[in-house]
Amino acid sequence: MNTYNPKIIKPMKQSVISLITCLILLQPTLNAQEKEPKFGISFKGFVKNDFFWDTRQVTTAREGHFLLWPAAVLPDENGVDINAQPSFNFLSVQSRLSGVITGPDAFGAKTSGLIEGDFFAQQNDNINLFRLRHAFIKLNWKNTELMTGQYWNPLFVTCCFPATISFNTGTPLQSFARNPQIRITQKAGPLTLIAAALAQRDYTSRGPDPDDPTKTLVSSVFLRNAHIPDLHLQVHYNHKSEGWITELAAGTGFAYKGIVPRLKSDWFFNTYSVDEKVHGMTVIVFTKAVTAPFTAKLQGRYGENIPDVLSLSGFAVKEIVDLATGEQSYTPLRNISAWGEIHTNGDKFQAGLFAGVTKNIGTKDPMSSVTNEVYGLGTNIESLIRIAPRLQFISGRTKIGAEVEVTGARYGSNYDVNYIAADIVEVINTRLLMSMMYSF
Repeated sequence: MNTYNPKIIKPMKQSVISLITCLILLQPTLNAQEKEPKFGISFKGFVKNDFFWDTRQVTTAREGHFLLWPAAVLPDENGVDINAQPSFNFLSVQSRLSGVITGPDAFGAKTSGLIEGDFFAQQNDNINLFRLRHAFIKLNWKNTELMTGQYWNPLFVTCCFPATISFNTGTPLQSFARNPQIRITQKAGPLTLIAAALAQRDYTSRGPDPDDPTKTLVSSVFLRNAHIPDLHLQVHYNHKSEGWITELAAGTGFAYKGIVPRLKSDWFFNTYSVDEKVHGMTVIVFTKAVTAPFTAKLQGRYGENIPDVLSLSGFAVKEIVDLATGEQSYTPLRNISAWGEIHTNGDKFQAGLFAGVTKNIGTKDPMSSVTNEVYGLGTNIESLIRIAPRLQFISGRTKIGAEVEVTGARYGSNYDVNYIAADIVEVINTRLLMSMMYSF
């Protein structure tokens, strides 16, 4: 029996041809979907070369790369300042590699992560070696974010920090540290609430060396022994519009940190267990305004015992509270800082100016007249001022920058019981900095 029916076969042929045509047309889309991974890692970063020259010896990290302040006057037998000698260096250790991680949802949240490192190392002895900068996991729900891992200290506000060409980013006027942490961010319209608990790793507190209490030890052990993390709470406001001011941000934050200087006291040839702690709080306020031609930023900070964010700060012995064991109480050194910045927003050329001041305002309570011990960073500097104009030329992924960074430090001596200096010697350093950066 012949079942051939041209009325049926013809539409079937047309359907087959149409299906084949659709598959051919959809092939690029199907291939793209097949090639798009559900999870994976993509890399980005930059290669950066810095060339700098200083008019005198300076206090820095990594062979002069991370400038803090000019070194104090160091007179020789003839009264000539040994530190009044210039220096220079060329370095590429700031070059960076980041791995951005994406993955499937978890616990009803979008997941992501990041691993980032550079060749800056942790100290001069291992400079040029790859070191960890950031390593964190994020879970993002509709209005809530949970982040765990190593990231910027909340006092380094990522939406409002100096965009200097110098890697110091305004330090010590600007807080600078990265910490292992647990951070929760909650959004409510233009408001953002941030709560975080921090440990310490590369940026740590300072206190007495157990082997020689007259020396300062830099270690995370002081915070670890406090058995309470470094606690932070911040509120941010951010509003974007199509008006003359395209973005307006402002915020404030509070932090509390307690450290334990000692677990034991060596007192009159005997060793005793002691219960000691240094309490300190920090408050910051900031604002930023973005317009089409330029961006302006302002930030202020009050801090107690915050050398772990590379501030002029620390603590002093307040008194001996137990003459039988040598147990001591302590008082934090207080510091205030303020900085401002304005820069243009051009695609090919940008100009900017950073300026700020930081000042030691003494101890919270009178110091002990018996031990007279002070621990911290830059504790012999009464105040510091910096001004840094810059130019930057941009072409594609390449940037060439030039900056003049003038830093004046006022070194104090003959301190009173509240650690206020009676005598001041001022020194000034001018750094000429050029950089070339290629991003990928």
